Amino acid sequence: MPVPGEWSIQDIARLAGTTSRTLRHYGDKGLLEPSRIGRNGYRFYDQAALVRLQRILLLRELGLGLPAIAEVLGGQRDGDAALRVHLEWLEREQDRIGRQIASVRTTLHKREGGEQLMAEEMFDGFDHTRYEQEVTERWGREAYAKGDRWWRSLSDAEKKAVQQEQIDIATEFALAGQAGEPHDGEHAQALTRRLHDWLARSSTVTKGYFVGLGELYVADPRYGGNFDQHAQGTSEFIRDAMKVYAERHLSD
Repeated sequence: MPVPGEWSIQDIARLAGTTSRTLRHYGDKGLLEPSRIGRNGYRFYDQAALVRLQRILLLRELGLGLPAIAEVLGGQRDGDAALRVHLEWLEREQDRIGRQIASVRTTLHKREGGEQLMAEEMFDGFDHTRYEQEVTERWGREAYAKGDRWWRSLSDAEKKAVQQEQIDIATEFALAGQAGEPHDGEHAQALTRRLHDWLARSSTVTKGYFVGLGELYVADPRYGGNFDQHAQGTSEFIRDAMKVYAERHLSD
């Protein structure tokens, strides 16, 4: 039986809108250990475990996979600071979704009224920009063509996995920056190596390309906005980390 200040696995599953099986899976992965296991083998969770579960669910909502969540939780010691970062992300996401709702509502209203549609209204809140012209101008036609051929060669599942990896990297960079970690530190540089490897699947990543791309993340919100939507200032943090990584590991 649970004691005051703790809840059974069945209670937590019901309150969190998940299943006991999922909670046990989180435990098996080292993400969510029960605070106590009864003599009958039942798992019980205290308030600290509930806060940790909330963080896990928030990170899942942001698109992170379980291995990435384990890294994030393992690198954070200040739970309140982490929750403040999550709150900021959720507020940004709320704003983005609100703009999408307004966009779709406007489109529906104008279609029903026979009014002229405006592209600026239809696509507010959607990530629809493509960068063919910019990539071609900065790094040559072959650079774009190579990346385009690679992307088109992927299956839908592979494309989803590639996009998921980008989300994981961006989210972990935001957490590292918000936690005050140094951009030239071990964790930030490990994340930068993951970013380099992610880019290298579709491009030849030279020192100049890598540094230039980092500068572009800051200079052009169409690029850096993918990072800054997680936490303001993330693009600058990534740019500085990329400069360090390029000096240490890359050549032209």
